Amino acid sequence: MIVTRTPLRIPLGGGGTDLPSYSSRHGGFVISAAIDKYTFITVNRRKLDRLIRASYSKTEIVESVDKLQHPLIREALRLTGLDGGLEITSIGDIPGGSGAGSSASFTVGLLHALHALKREQVSQWRLAEEACRIELEVLKEPIGKHDQFITAIGGITCLDIDRTNHVSTFPAAVSEDVLEQLDQSLLLFYTGVVRRTGDVLQAQDRAANESHPRVIDALHRIKEIGWEI
Repeated sequence: MIVTRTPLRIPLGGGGTDLPSYSSRHGGFVISAAIDKYTFITVNRRKLDRLIRASYSKTEIVESVDKLQHPLIREALRLTGLDGGLEITSIGDIPGGSGAGSSASFTVGLLHALHALKREQVSQWRLAEEACRIELEVLKEPIGKHDQFITAIGGITCLDIDRTNHVSTFPAAVSEDVLEQLDQSLLLFYTGVVRRTGDVLQAQDRAANESHPRVIDALHRIKEIGWEI
């Protein structure tokens, strides 16, 4: 049995400037923190049959990858070339749709587990890029690369996105005093409000594509705040 634990995240500055509709014209910058709330993925081989059993908020038992309803599980299996005889289970510390990067955490953790099942050692960078390929290129989600990279790399990390959508990462220079202040000051509350991030970002993405002045100016300022932090 393979078990992975992948962190969720909180953006501290620059959130939204990683969207390709903005970063492809102006470049993006995000400073983000992985937190001590996690997505846990377990993957195990089924020895008696070739069925795929996937348990998340519901349970699927299917005969082939193509019949899976969960798009992230389906595409992760396609990408890694695993096609049957598997049990996949997901448990999260925070409900999905809470705005803490749970989809990216799920995808990165699942890819990590599937590669481990195949005895493949993969880098954090590769996990992030593969998760981006699934969510951005295959599933066409209107999102950026921030969530996948911070959940794969962890820590308090700066992400610099250039106009070709290439991501450079480096650890934020944060003193122990600042870390302690953040630890003492940050509180998370579950409001019960759940939504798809893609739905929320779609309007912003559309406005950025249309070069809406107020949206572009706001994103410029958000990026500046990220650098200032």
